[in-house]
Amino acid sequence: MSNVSVLIPAYDAAATLPACLRSLARQTETDWECILVDDGSRDATRAVAEEAARRDARIRVVAIPHGGIVAALEAALAACRAPLVARMDADDVMCRGRLAAQTAALAADPSLAGVGCHARFFPRRGMTDGLRDYERWLRSIDGPRRVREEAFVECPVGHPTLMIRREVLARLRYRDAGWPEDYDLVLRLLAAGHEIGVVPRRLVAWRDTPARLTRTSPVYAQERIVACKAAFLADGFLAGDEAYVLWGHGGTGRALRRALAAHGKRPSHVVEVHPGRLGNRIDGAPVVAPERLATLPRGRLVASVAGAEARAQIRAFLATVGWQELHHYVVAA
Repeated sequence: MSNVSVLIPAYDAAATLPACLRSLARQTETDWECILVDDGSRDATRAVAEEAARRDARIRVVAIPHGGIVAALEAALAACRAPLVARMDADDVMCRGRLAAQTAALAADPSLAGVGCHARFFPRRGMTDGLRDYERWLRSIDGPRRVREEAFVECPVGHPTLMIRREVLARLRYRDAGWPEDYDLVLRLLAAGHEIGVVPRRLVAWRDTPARLTRTSPVYAQERIVACKAAFLADGFLAGDEAYVLWGHGGTGRALRRALAAHGKRPSHVVEVHPGRLGNRIDGAPVVAPERLATLPRGRLVASVAGAEARAQIRAFLATVGWQELHHYVVAA
């Protein structure tokens, strides 16, 4: 039996799949199998995959009618036989040491259910500032603690970089909950008490194109991502509490407040630094300055602001008044 099953869903990926598979063939870890699912492609994806399988017996092709990313992932998972499963997308490439580094990390720490790594987006020409910020933010996450602290900002582990123990993934599986399946999986892993590590090296080249699913599918729209965060916050950090303190009421904080209200969660107070909002009420909650926190009952606080610098300032302030992250408060975006 192989050590790693590399799980690759592919849809209309004939142009990029050869480079993806070449990067797999060059891995220093050679004890792998590849489960490549052709999700009913309209182009030559299946022919490219089957030709690769003829050249390398470690590659197995599974062809299914087009059913979308979750169906393809589930079909691939059902065929995986190795104890570790490494995700990869058919338009990405990986550095030669990726599989070796991640299998070593999981062997060294049995407490980890999975491990990600850092990624570099390409092509660099035409990259937006937002994508550069996202890449930089992902590089700031270097271990299980940071994965948990950043879990409600964005998905803290890029799905094409994830390697996970098959027994864990087989229990949780992939599901279509109406929001991104990769973020949903990571949040379910954390909610179940699993720890996710990170190899702090850029081992995956992550292709960004206008046709990326994250840019074209309504499942990946910002409102669906916010709904995902709210659902897990309501069932986890805010479980048992109808009221919470909300820090921030810009566009980011407003969106999360509305999403949490759908789960019966409403702010008792809103913390703001904007002078025009102080003294007002939002959704019935008084708007107060950060200094007022010391006079409030210490309940649960959700800090929901855009920008890493603003989040760092909030964390620094809460540390000075003795609030513990993940216990008294979480940071979101």
